[in-house]
Amino acid sequence: MNLLPLILVVDDEKNAREGMVALLDSFGYSVLAADSGKSALKIVKEEKPDVVITDLRMPEMDGLELLSNLKKINEHLPVIVLTAFGTVDNAVKAMHLGAYHYLVKPVNVDELKVVIKKALHQIDLETENKELRESIASSSKIIGKSKKMKDVLDMARKVAKTNSTVLIQGESGTGKELVAKLLHDLSPRRNKPFVALHCAALTETLLASELFGHEKGAFTGANERKIGRFEKAHTGTLFLDEIGEIPAEMQVKLLRVIQEGEFERVGGTKTIKVDVRLISATNKDLKSEMAKGRFREDLYYRLNVILIDVPPLRERKEDVPLLIQHFIEEFAAANYKNVKSIEQNALEPLIQYDWPGNIRELRNIIERMVVMSSHQVLTLDDVPKDIAGNSAAVLSQDINIRDAEKELILQKLDRYKGNKSKAAKELGISRRTLYRKLEEYGIPTDSN
Repeated sequence: MNLLPLILVVDDEKNAREGMVALLDSFGYSVLAADSGKSALKIVKEEKPDVVITDLRMPEMDGLELLSNLKKINEHLPVIVLTAFGTVDNAVKAMHLGAYHYLVKPVNVDELKVVIKKALHQIDLETENKELRESIASSSKIIGKSKKMKDVLDMARKVAKTNSTVLIQGESGTGKELVAKLLHDLSPRRNKPFVALHCAALTETLLASELFGHEKGAFTGANERKIGRFEKAHTGTLFLDEIGEIPAEMQVKLLRVIQEGEFERVGGTKTIKVDVRLISATNKDLKSEMAKGRFREDLYYRLNVILIDVPPLRERKEDVPLLIQHFIEEFAAANYKNVKSIEQNALEPLIQYDWPGNIRELRNIIERMVVMSSHQVLTLDDVPKDIAGNSAAVLSQDINIRDAEKELILQKLDRYKGNKSKAAKELGISRRTLYRKLEEYGIPTDSN
């Protein structure tokens, strides 16, 4: 793969063309040449040069027509036009058509160097801006301001541009596929396929067919050839969800594809090579599965080059209000409802709830609340009774614990006739902590 900037020189005059090629080669660039506008267009489509330098006066297709066609292929491609002194007016027309710059023949070498460097710098800026926009757009699908989610996003951005395999670990419903999609969207493969497969609940035969495809007649019901997910994901990303569910024999076959990048379709003999970035996810503890002999150690370490841990919702409760507002807006629009927000007293029990089903459960609950509500603002009456009741029970338990603690402190102070040092020692806390507790519970602190 050539990492040097690639420049295409277009000129129908052989000596001028070869002279420019030699000059650019001495600058340290990779250079291609075309003797006509027609051949230049073919090269641009196939080779995708970083900059085009073209003469204006050429037979059949002149520089202005070439420029117009180049902009149809890639509107951001920098095109530098060369013009004789007497045709500067045409150069101005070229600038209006989108040329990056024009130079008058004979070309000043130092000026040419500067113009090319600026053109390449502009390309870098446009690429960075595009990646930043894509990063923001992709990241915005993952909602959260908690430190744990920021850590997940930071890790995803760091590893996205690599080809390393990634294992995403987390409970069901935490958004593991969103993280996988983010990794793809921020990677150099972003314009290639993103193919996903949920591995759970598939028999070994069906899983093999889904992953590798099958030939006609490979098994009962195989009435035609099927292309598998690995082939569909060629040059892109394959996401395997619930990787911990795949059977032992399939683990061996998957390991071979990861190591060698090749496989055969079920019932076939032809070896198929693929270039795939593999991302997998699991809600199981794969180390524990290895210890029990249910998951291959060599496969685990192939999958777990980079590990991303997605936290459960109960560990990122500060994200719950953001998620709730997002889901309110989503389901209000989808169901033609005029629901705008949620009252604070209705929000509190939703924050207190531990969400065993994580974001998936929260999403379903908010959809139900929005659909059933007849108000613009969701109220406590809209919150499912089991969640509201659970929150009240937790709050009541907290109050009971506080009452018991306050009573215990008063008993110790009474036993030691207000001596706070002795009471603190008996309680197993520091004197400073005891003073804080006294202030918290409104107990007078003016005695010893």
